Amino acid sequence: MKIGVVTFPGSNCDMDMVHALGQDLGFDVVQLWHKDRDLQGCEAVMLPGGFSYGDYLRSGAIARFSPIMEEVIAFANRGGLVMGVCNGFQILCEAGLLPGTLRHNESRKFICRNVHLKPVSRTAAVSAGCDADTPLVIPIAHGEGNYYIDDEGLKALQDNDQILFQYCDEEGQVNAMSNPNGALLNIAGVCNEGKNVFGMMPHPERACSDDLANSDGRAILLGLAAQVLA
Repeated sequence: MKIGVVTFPGSNCDMDMVHALGQDLGFDVVQLWHKDRDLQGCEAVMLPGGFSYGDYLRSGAIARFSPIMEEVIAFANRGGLVMGVCNGFQILCEAGLLPGTLRHNESRKFICRNVHLKPVSRTAAVSAGCDADTPLVIPIAHGEGNYYIDDEGLKALQDNDQILFQYCDEEGQVNAMSNPNGALLNIAGVCNEGKNVFGMMPHPERACSDDLANSDGRAILLGLAAQVLA
C-alpha cells in the first residue's frame, strides 16, 4: 500500500509520519512536496503536523491554497482517503474537507503532553478498529486545538457518527477535567460525512513504536490502511 505524506514549508512532523508509516508499520511511503501537482498513485494521503507557512493568518489558512492541496481536494472528492494530524487537521478544516474549525487553546498556551482518547465512531475506519472501552494514550502538541462547530453542525456530527475521538480521563470518562484545550464536547477528531477524510489533533505517529513505550497510535493508522485494503 502506497501512502503519501505531504511536506509544507514549516511542517515539522512529516518525518515522524514517514518513519511511523514506513519503518514501524511497513507501508510504502511517498514524500510529496507542497508544490507538487501529482499524488504519484498514492492510495491515501497524510497531512502532518507543524506550522505550515508559519501559520500566518490562521493555522492552515495559507497551506489550503498550495498546489498540492488542489490535488488532495480533488482526490478526496473522488472518495480518496485523506487524513490530517494536528496542523493537517487545521488545513483540512480550512479547505472545507472537514466541518468545524480549530481555535486557540482556552488557556492561550501551547500544550505538549500525553492525553487519553475515547474512540467514538464505530463506522469510521480510523476509530472503528480501536477498543471503545479502552482509552488510548496519544501525545498532543498544539496551540490551536480548540475544536468548535455551530449547533447545527454538531448535531450533524452526532447524527452521522462523525466524531472520531473525545478527550477523556484514564477511566474513559469524558469530562471537563480531561479537556486539554476547551474543545467543544471534548472533540479531538472528526471525519467527513463520506467517512473518507479524517482529522485529529493528537499525534498517533508519535505512538507507534514499543521503543517509545507507546504503540497506541498503531490501531489508528492501521485502521486507515484497512479501509484501503477492504
